[in-house]
Amino acid sequence: MNPFEKIFNYQIASRLEDGGISTVTSHERSWLKGMLLHPAASEALMPETRLKLERLLEGVQALEPGSALISRAGSHERQVYHPHLRQLRQLIVSRSGFRITYEYKNGSAQTAQKGMPYKLEYSMVKREWYLLWYSQQHRMLMRSRLNGIHSVQAETLETMERERWMRASRIYLESHRGETIIQIVREYNEELSRIMYAFSCFEKEVAYDAEEDSYRVTLSYPRDEQDFLLSKLRFLGKRVRIVQGHYLKQRMRETAEKALRRYGVEISEMETN
Repeated sequence: MNPFEKIFNYQIASRLEDGGISTVTSHERSWLKGMLLHPAASEALMPETRLKLERLLEGVQALEPGSALISRAGSHERQVYHPHLRQLRQLIVSRSGFRITYEYKNGSAQTAQKGMPYKLEYSMVKREWYLLWYSQQHRMLMRSRLNGIHSVQAETLETMERERWMRASRIYLESHRGETIIQIVREYNEELSRIMYAFSCFEKEVAYDAEEDSYRVTLSYPRDEQDFLLSKLRFLGKRVRIVQGHYLKQRMRETAEKALRRYGVEISEMETN
């Protein structure tokens, strides 16, 4: 067994997380100290948060990116950070309302629409941030690209109005989410950490059956992220098996059939043999 496997062991990591404990290496502390020196830190972090981190990192030598890393030419990557992120997070935590000005894909703009921010999501497929928010005008949960939002202005909400909008948002969100159960093939239990890392961007629950020595992972995902989930399942290959989720099973079967046909094998031939 790899002696470093314990560092990345999912069971240990999950127990530490349940206890509110997080492990940080000296390299991570050094990296964070260097990032706090970057000009963007003042926009990404609240002043009190930045000050607290600086105090915790006193005596730590900052990582020098120029001497430690060499960046070669690569494809253009969109920035993960967005100027509206911090403000929207604060509004979501405080359950405040807002007036938002945003534009549609066709370029038309909606000015000062009243609503309430519900949740921030990062699309791993499109590599950009989205805001889920309740629109008073449309009486439903909207999904807007942060890059399409021009301005956000906080606004106070009455308690009854806020609770009604929160309830409507939860109902709408649940109706547009999918769920599937993935079983890890027992002979690949030692690769649990790698498999869980592949599913790290999805909401999940892990159950262990001691008698059968098997793990089952319940994944919850937005329906428009199904293709991304399928790409992860194809990457993991024979390490996992879909236990519940008819649509995903069907798509994986189609993938397997196409791969077999490429090598001149028909499913009918395998079923008869």
